[in-house]
Amino acid sequence: MESKQPLKRHIALQPLSRQHHYGLLLGWKIRTGFSKGIAVERMKAFADWFFHQHLTAHFDMEEKHVFPLLGMDHPMIVRAMNEHVLLRQLFAATDDLGYQLSRIEEVLEAHIRFEERELFQEIQKVATEEQMAEVKRLHGGDLPADDWKDRFWEA
Repeated sequence: MESKQPLKRHIALQPLSRQHHYGLLLGWKIRTGFSKGIAVERMKAFADWFFHQHLTAHFDMEEKHVFPLLGMDHPMIVRAMNEHVLLRQLFAATDDLGYQLSRIEEVLEAHIRFEERELFQEIQKVATEEQMAEVKRLHGGDLPADDWKDRFWEA
């Protein structure tokens, strides 16, 4: 049986990878909320807070400073940008909250897996050390603390 080795991430991209972990946790929290019968309004309030507090800055960092390293017309970047657009639309939606939350969870997880397993690997192959140093310099670091009070996933 083949063992999966952890992906080696360039130090400049490690904060973004840690942020991806928190994005995956958002999906887990949504799934947990559904399994516990939590009201979709409570989960949507948390998802919206997470989007505004965390994902918007994360997307901006990738779009302005990381994606250009590969070229904005590269098929992987086009895919990532399209997924960012879709995620923004899903978070903005206010109808059929249960469906929107399910889609957020599905699309966000697939998007993060794509960036981690494919896109970041490709960027690491083509970016120069100077470019990566600039990404590291520009990145604000990890996400701020999760201070959301309604911890419905722990109920």
